[in-house]
Amino acid sequence: MDLRVHLNLTCVAVAFGVIVAQERAKREPMTFALDCAGGDCPLPKGTPQTSGMRGGSVGLQPGESLGWHSTSENEEPLVILHGRGVANIKGHPDASLAEKLLAYIPPATRYNVTNKGSQIPECVWVAAPATEAAKPEGQAP
Repeated sequence: MDLRVHLNLTCVAVAFGVIVAQERAKREPMTFALDCAGGDCPLPKGTPQTSGMRGGSVGLQPGESLGWHSTSENEEPLVILHGRGVANIKGHPDASLAEKLLAYIPPATRYNVTNKGSQIPECVWVAAPATEAAKPEGQAP
């Protein structure tokens, strides 16, 4: 095969691959029911549904907690729809969570949420990749 023909076919194949990848990257609007049988109900689940954002709803039984975990490279708002709880944030005083409240958890933060009440609180959480500007001061890139 002639070298020019081979190069042209290679270029066409690469261009086709780029077009297919761009088509896959297109996101469509979605809705999710937040009715969950219990515990953590993650929706959406990140790539390929979104560009990296995940979210869901959580309902905790009295005395139950999510368990300690880290936001890693994400930032996370928790929106309390109803009920009460406590956010235990490593290195910070506990934060009371109440209905119609948003708690912001920055990147690289270990935290836990515990139901300290007698009712099942419900909250919506979102985890999204943090940008360089959103990273805490002094954190290495």
